[in-house]
Amino acid sequence: MKTKESKIPEATIKRLSTYINCLERLQVEKHPVISSEMLGEYCQVSPAQIRKDLSYFGEFGVRGVGYDTKKLEAEIKEILGLNYNWPTTVVGVGKLGLALLNFTLFSQHGFSITAAFDNEPGKIGTELAGGIIIQPTSAIEDTVRDRGILIGVITTPADAAQKVADQLVAGGIQGLLNFAPTKVKVPEEITLRNVSITSELDNLAYLMTQKKKTRRR
Repeated sequence: MKTKESKIPEATIKRLSTYINCLERLQVEKHPVISSEMLGEYCQVSPAQIRKDLSYFGEFGVRGVGYDTKKLEAEIKEILGLNYNWPTTVVGVGKLGLALLNFTLFSQHGFSITAAFDNEPGKIGTELAGGIIIQPTSAIEDTVRDRGILIGVITTPADAAQKVADQLVAGGIQGLLNFAPTKVKVPEEITLRNVSITSELDNLAYLMTQKKKTRRR
C-alpha cells in the first residue's frame, strides 16, 4: 500500500482508529459492503472527510458500490500497524494502570501486555489477569530487555514519571505512552505520546462554556 509523500495529518490517523472501531461493529451487523455515507453516519464523520482520509493511502472501494467491509478494516489495520504484535508494559498499577491492564481492546488491537511494575511493596508479587505478576520498578530495565518489550505505558505519579521513562528507554523500549500528569523527555528515536487527561477535561469545559455563551446571545 502506497502512502502519499505529504505528511499525514495527525487528525487523520486518529480518525482511522475510529473507522476501525466502527467497521468492527458493522461486521457483527453483517454489512459486507459499506458506503462512505453509511460509515460516516456510524462514525459521525462526513463522507467527504472519510474519502479524503483514505485517499492519503491509495485507492479504496469501488465508485458507486462502496467498500468491502472486511477488506477495508484489514487495510486500515495495516496502515496503523495493528496487524503486528506489540509487546507492551504498564508501569504504575494504581486505578488507571489497573484499568488499562484489564482493557481487553489492547489485545484485540495487537498490544500484548506482558509485564507490569509498581514501587509499592504491598503490590509487588500480586498476580493480575493473564498471569502477569507485578514486579518492582527496579526490574524494569532487565525485564524490558529480556522480553523484547517495545511499548511502555506510564501511569505513575508525576514525580516518578521521568525516572521510569529513563528506565524503559535504557531497557530498549521504542515507544512510550505517558499518562502521568507531567511531560517526560526521551531521545529523538523514541516515539512519545504525552496524554493529559486534565488537559482534555479543561478543553471540554472550555468548549461547553463557549456553547453556553453562544446560546445566551
